Amino acid sequence: MILQVETMVPDSVEVVEKLKTGVSETTDKVQTFWDGVREFYVNVIMTNVPKIILMIVLLWVGWYLVNRLTDFIKKMMVKRDTDVSLRNFLGSLINILLKVVLVMTIMSMVGVQIASFVALLGSVGLAIGMALQGTLQNFAGGVIILLLKPFKVGDFIEQGSFSGTVNDIQIFNTYLTTPDNKVIIIPNSQLATNSLINYTRSDCRRLDIPVGIPYGESVENVRGELLALAAVCPLVLKEPEQPVVHVADLGDGYLKLTLRFWVKTGDYWSALFQMNQSVYDKMVSAGYTLPAQKIDVHVSNK
Repeated sequence: MILQVETMVPDSVEVVEKLKTGVSETTDKVQTFWDGVREFYVNVIMTNVPKIILMIVLLWVGWYLVNRLTDFIKKMMVKRDTDVSLRNFLGSLINILLKVVLVMTIMSMVGVQIASFVALLGSVGLAIGMALQGTLQNFAGGVIILLLKPFKVGDFIEQGSFSGTVNDIQIFNTYLTTPDNKVIIIPNSQLATNSLINYTRSDCRRLDIPVGIPYGESVENVRGELLALAAVCPLVLKEPEQPVVHVADLGDGYLKLTLRFWVKTGDYWSALFQMNQSVYDKMVSAGYTLPAQKIDVHVSNK
């Protein structure tokens, strides 16, 4: 038993020494960790948090001032009777540009290197520009529309299969409202590079109302009746041309006349509906036979 005790003592001492060494290393690691945390807190958090708070405050205040300045510019354009479409477009553009300048200015104030940021922004902008070529075309189309003014807010236009009243011209898109109150959004590039019809560009429009009568009826009598209707309609204009009635076509089974007159652009639909009703009532009351589509069917005994 004495020999066993003597052989176990050195091992116990060695274990104790290893435990002391491990505890010491752990203590050093913990101390190193807390030193790093303290250094991060002092050098990073305590240094940058005030800058971040200042950046947030300046950004909030600047954002508010930019919005108020944009509203003031719009009000000034309203007082100067600036076109509505140009007013909305410039307002949106100025608002975006001022906010970009605001962000860059605040970053410079808090110590961010603007030169490198601008270079990075330029590279990113180039990549985004190549990826968003269609969007840039829409922006260019909006500028062309505002400069050349093929239409303005309030005009009724038709482009392709779309038609409606122009409600708003923005940086990238134009908003149309259909007569049944649907909203159509059309890219500006499509409106700037394709043909379109502007129905309200001119102050007055010509209305053509077709009237069919059977062969054998007096054209002069019908012409007199139609011109009398146009003369008593308050929506019919005497300029740029007096109302006229022409023989438009020798149709199959009936003679096609056209009552042609001019109205103000805003009265177009009212005049069309009113004159259609008046022409029908007059033709019936005067005893004229209105033509109807006829089909002759021959039955063969074969």
